[in-house]
Amino acid sequence: MRALLALLRTGRGWRAGAPVAAHPPAGARAKSGPLRAMALYRTEERGRPHSEDYRLFFKDVAGHYISPFHDIPLKVESKEENGIPTKKARNDEYENLFNMVVEVPRWTNAKMEIATKEPLNPIKQDVKHGKLRYVANIFPHKGYIWNYGALPQTWEDPHQTDESTNCCGDNDPIDVCEIGSKVLTRGEVVHVKILGILALIDEGETDWKLIAINANDPEASKFDDIDDVKKFKPGYLEATLNWFKFYKVPDGKPENQFAFNGEFRNKAFALEVIKSTHDHWKALLMKKCDGGAINCTNVQVCDSPFVCTQEEARSFVESDKLLGRLSNHNLSSATAHPCSILCKCDYRLKIKC
Repeated sequence: MRALLALLRTGRGWRAGAPVAAHPPAGARAKSGPLRAMALYRTEERGRPHSEDYRLFFKDVAGHYISPFHDIPLKVESKEENGIPTKKARNDEYENLFNMVVEVPRWTNAKMEIATKEPLNPIKQDVKHGKLRYVANIFPHKGYIWNYGALPQTWEDPHQTDESTNCCGDNDPIDVCEIGSKVLTRGEVVHVKILGILALIDEGETDWKLIAINANDPEASKFDDIDDVKKFKPGYLEATLNWFKFYKVPDGKPENQFAFNGEFRNKAFALEVIKSTHDHWKALLMKKCDGGAINCTNVQVCDSPFVCTQEEARSFVESDKLLGRLSNHNLSSATAHPCSILCKCDYRLKIKC
């Protein structure tokens, strides 16, 4: 009973799909989370969940800190990863496989997001007017009705007017609503098939919402385009439109608006939007546009002027400036990988502009 009370007081415990490691005592080393996405990525929690301190950092398979915004590839790069074949129904689907970073598991309410303005862009809980943000339950649903996240290496440029919507971008990576049968885990990186897209207009900004399904979902082979969602998950798209229309109303805001009269566009249209947002991200990382407060620090995009070494990345996490928020929780320095710095330009991603 004492152990249980201690867990409740400190916020330690389990999250969906994986155990949450307790925060280390002073002088101890921080522990990494479970391996994700076929052992390609792992995560490390710092700070207390449901607090402004909480951060979820990402590491590669070697244990080096990376940015989920900039260092995880947009596309699934090979048919095998670490010798494990990816599950695909047909070879022509390979071109439609993207990496998705899960920010919010289905049926949860905490508004978690990639911290685009912080070094290495960990996942944090959004704060507005000094309060942590939670989405309201839109009847008859509980929290988010999909696994919600973003495609890495994309950016909706707030200085570019979208020809389809006549509105500028929302200054974030492009959002993904994953409609598969499994409740995913925050920080998980999954391969998804793109099916379609919805154009939300949020306070005058274009906020694209991709509709996708986990490529490893048992029913993924049934889904190739947006019409398959209507066929095999009737009512899901209508519920999605309704959710986005009303989710801010309980906070005293008006109903959201949509381009195309709220109609979902198909996969081909969605792939063009992804390409455009990827091009905007490339311009951002090459300092060819005004990124404002966006933090472009990365470890693996070697021709970017914002690239840093693995030691520098670790120093961002361990620095007093970054961990000042966490001092009340007696966190120690993060675990340093025992290997020396091996990340040379040849091992990093290249941007082709």
